[in-house]
Amino acid sequence: MTDLKSSADQQAATAFEATDGTVLTRLDLEIRGMTCGSCAARVQKVLGRQDGVFDAQVNFATSRASVAVDPQATTLDDLAAAVDKIGYELAPVAEGGGEDDDAAEAAAAAAWFWRVVAAWPLAVAVMVLSMGFHHESWARWAAGALTVPVQFWVGWPFLRAAAERARSLTANMDTLIAVGTLAAFSYSTYELFAGGDLYFETAALIIAFLVLGRYFEARAKGKASRAIRALLELGAKEARVVVDGHEQTVPVDQVRPGDLLRVRPGEKVPVDGEVVDGASAVDESMLTGESVPVDKVPGDRVAGATINRQGVLTVRATAVGADTALAQIVRLVQDAQASKAPVQRLADRVAGVFVPAVMLIAAGTFAGWWLFAGDPRSGLIAAVAVLIIACPCALGLATPTAIMVGTGRGAALGVLIKGAEVLERSKRVDTVVFDKTGTLTEGKMALTDVRPGEGTDEDVLLARTAAVEAASEHPVGRAVVDAAEARGLDVARVDDFEAIAGHGVRAVVEGTAVHVGRRKLMAEAGLPVPGALEEAADRLEGEGKTAIFAGWDGETRGVLAVADTLKPDAAEAVAALSAMGVEVAMITGDNARTAGAIAAQVGIDRVLAEVLPEDKVEEVRRLQGEGRVVAMVGDGVNDAPALVQADLGIAIGTGTDVAIESADITLLSDDLASVADALRLARRTFRTILQNLGWAFGYNTAALPLAALGLLNPVIAGGAMAFSSVSVVTNSLRLYRFRKATPASR
Repeated sequence: MTDLKSSADQQAATAFEATDGTVLTRLDLEIRGMTCGSCAARVQKVLGRQDGVFDAQVNFATSRASVAVDPQATTLDDLAAAVDKIGYELAPVAEGGGEDDDAAEAAAAAAWFWRVVAAWPLAVAVMVLSMGFHHESWARWAAGALTVPVQFWVGWPFLRAAAERARSLTANMDTLIAVGTLAAFSYSTYELFAGGDLYFETAALIIAFLVLGRYFEARAKGKASRAIRALLELGAKEARVVVDGHEQTVPVDQVRPGDLLRVRPGEKVPVDGEVVDGASAVDESMLTGESVPVDKVPGDRVAGATINRQGVLTVRATAVGADTALAQIVRLVQDAQASKAPVQRLADRVAGVFVPAVMLIAAGTFAGWWLFAGDPRSGLIAAVAVLIIACPCALGLATPTAIMVGTGRGAALGVLIKGAEVLERSKRVDTVVFDKTGTLTEGKMALTDVRPGEGTDEDVLLARTAAVEAASEHPVGRAVVDAAEARGLDVARVDDFEAIAGHGVRAVVEGTAVHVGRRKLMAEAGLPVPGALEEAADRLEGEGKTAIFAGWDGETRGVLAVADTLKPDAAEAVAALSAMGVEVAMITGDNARTAGAIAAQVGIDRVLAEVLPEDKVEEVRRLQGEGRVVAMVGDGVNDAPALVQADLGIAIGTGTDVAIESADITLLSDDLASVADALRLARRTFRTILQNLGWAFGYNTAALPLAALGLLNPVIAGGAMAFSSVSVVTNSLRLYRFRKATPASR
């Protein structure tokens, strides 16, 4: 008996707690033998009924199941036995199985290809004999003989699968195909001896169309699942571990946290870590989608699978295996691809009852033609057409293929979409709320203006102010000091430093007492502020900046301004969202005047100012109370509650700092314009799902009555059925063309 606890070490499995406190394990399992959406619906229903199973989701497009189980209440063998009873096979999915999946998909496509090669010459020959020489006895017997290998070798996968379903008293698409083609073949065989009309070409051409469709479908599904394989292949296979100053090359799975690793130019960073020595530029495009390498120096963090482009780096490993950023991204994309959009639930219900319903319709069609029209031959042809045309494959593929391609494309562009429900919610978003600090802005103060008073040199003003602020730990002071150092100014040491809480600082610089701070400090120190400097300060504060005064020798000598500077692409991001018809708001703890000035610079009309961090959730709720569908954009850490409360949470992070847990969509780069790109991709993916479902439902709704009325030849039905599945997958593959909008197109 296979214990779920031990099997969790061999497969993708995660533990989590249910609402009632039960510790559950989520298993990723492979389901073999599924051929249509009704198969997936049947397997999901059976798994969901098992003791200890809290939730089961089966994805036809990926042939995978995600099952939440209580490991104390069931075993893997129990689940496998339940699935085996209905004619399918269940197996654990080994982690890192990308190469195996590749080989399996290639083998499946090759097997269908050779059946196509065998089927079409024979089917065409049967058609020529049946139509051109149907009165000749030798042609009739030749057509029957040539149909045998098509029916029983080329069509063997359909016959075998139908037999397996019959043994378990179930039915699927293969049942429809087997019953339909065998009916045409058997009737024709009888008429071959009786001297009546033959329909061998119907059986042969139907099977030829179906195997051609299966071949194209296998190839297309392989392309649709390539995103995960591409991600899995990104990781390094080996690492250079530094031990006592010597390098040892080891498999990457032997690296442990704390190990020192040497990464040379052109090599992949093996695991997540922190640079302890060296400087280089690292290509992080696999994580962020941004092509420009990022400079790395000691203290900076690097992510596994990124590429070192220049210098030699020594990196201390901080996360390995399943804890690395790449592993988390792969897991997130896999979870998203396994999820189901609410819109698919109807399709699942339809697929689950579709096959039995179609068999009843086919039987009714045959009986109706025989009883009411007195034409059993036409009834047989119409019934075969009904069986063949009614394939629910397109329904089963409509949603998962679009999700697979859309989320995979997003991962390649640095946009991680958490699940299928996110796609539906994105369509309804009409308001996007940006957190200001660290999201719209850089998140750190920078000196923006230096306005010396009359007779004061600008460099002297900045140097003396920086000298006093150098002893302060305030962010405003740090910004002034950084600016002075960037200009190459000499920042002198000071004496008698004093911090005056809420007002500023003072110190003696080269024998001169210098005061730096607010107006009140200047007044208390007896340093009058000239009118010109007052006006300059008012103007700077009106622009959303923080103004500080500096004075010595009995007078205020100048005013400086610092601000949390806007990110360069903030205005562009807001404009892109506005162009999509989305209202943009900003939430901040700043006072209304400062917040309004910043919002005006980026084109935001609605400002939620003076909001404490803990009150952000209430502001989101208030917007939702107005009937708005709100997307919240934040850094994913201190904004986590608001991200969860919003209808759509979008976290902006970089590299390993990404806040996956709290957000529905995570942007791996800090490119704000990616917010609009993420919404565009999510909406386009959902639109593709609707297109696929519309086609699948419309196709079956229109085709079934035509087939039942005898207006649709079974051969045409076979071709149309194959085309319907291929068209759904091909439509989903168009999402690979999605590109980030260029500034000109936003």
